Amino acid sequence: MLMQLARASLWNRKGTVLMTVISLTISIALLLGIDHIRHEAKSSFTSTVSGTDLIVGARSSQLNLLLYSVFRIGNATNNISWKNYQTVKTHPQVAWSIPISLGDSHRGYRVIGTNEDYFKFYQYGEKQGLKLAQGKVFAGVYQAVIGSVVAQKLGYQLGEQIILSHGVGSISFTQHKDKPFEVVGILAPTGTPVDQSVHIPLQGIEAIHLGWQSGAMPAPGKNISVEQSLTMDLEPKVITAYMLGLKSKMATFAVQRQLNEFKAEPLSAILPGVALAELWQMLSMVENMLLLITALVIVATLVGIVTTLLAGLKERQREMAILRAVGAPASTVFFLIELELLLMALLSIAAALLVLVAGLFGFRELLASQYGLFISINPWHDQTALLLGVVLGLTLVLGAIPAFLAYRRALASGLMVRL
Repeated sequence: MLMQLARASLWNRKGTVLMTVISLTISIALLLGIDHIRHEAKSSFTSTVSGTDLIVGARSSQLNLLLYSVFRIGNATNNISWKNYQTVKTHPQVAWSIPISLGDSHRGYRVIGTNEDYFKFYQYGEKQGLKLAQGKVFAGVYQAVIGSVVAQKLGYQLGEQIILSHGVGSISFTQHKDKPFEVVGILAPTGTPVDQSVHIPLQGIEAIHLGWQSGAMPAPGKNISVEQSLTMDLEPKVITAYMLGLKSKMATFAVQRQLNEFKAEPLSAILPGVALAELWQMLSMVENMLLLITALVIVATLVGIVTTLLAGLKERQREMAILRAVGAPASTVFFLIELELLLMALLSIAAALLVLVAGLFGFRELLASQYGLFISINPWHDQTALLLGVVLGLTLVLGAIPAFLAYRRALASGLMVRL
């Protein structure tokens, strides 16, 4: 009975109800969207690298080193010596190492120069290793293994030839057209920046830069052909960074201190977990501020809804009084107003979830390509129910104001004869 009355009343005021639902939908979608992106960003960042004890690069802040070596964001301050890397690699506490060379790209996707140890030891998520969906790991100088997103977006298959570009921009006028690479492997999806990377041998990085001077292309007629490059010494001179796995976790801090005090060249050795904690500590204030602003928007919207209901009570006084006159108890008027608000809130929540899913579906590729954030289109997680519960609770609390006034005034003023 009460539900039928509430639905009929809302339908009778469908114009006002629609505008109310739209404003509340936008507010709730903002709240859930900010919370979901915050939750997914943290999950995406923390799952990108796993099982790595130290990341080593040229002297810089640990955040910068973490961002360019793991998340492909930003650039290195300097390169580091391959010879010194070989020295560190033989340290008694080092179980494995992964060298990384950055600085080139392919149609906006980062090129990672590395070796076969990358595919053996790199882990993500819950210490999951990389797997090939198709093909094999590179074995030749001019072979490449591409991530799943690269293959999907560019439509690449095994055996295709790709041209790399100098620099990391999405558009480059300096291309290594004379030295194409063959796609020999496609990695299975990982939900990490690996999916958006092109992996080639370190010797391939050296080969495409033969004859270059200080980042400048060789003069016309001075290019070194593919055949000539294969006969030359392609051992790297420098790399960008490397990852280390240690034999004992107890030795992590000791090895880190030794690398930070390395005499041959200035190095920074960081613990990925500590660097991530620092990153989230820096972002926590921004996160909390965004959530606070969104919460205030929701409260302001709910207050506006209550104000609208209060203004409409005068028009509904006779409706309420008739309900009382035909025998409806006073509590019916109170619960009718509350039920109407609850129905509008539930409708707004459903609409907000649909809007959020559509928005995430539309923008997740942009977030992945521009910011390296892999966002799920499912907005529901543990905190979502709590946030929605708070919204419903606020709705009922604020809705009690017009409901109580309607309860008090219904019979007294609704049947009053006005001259």
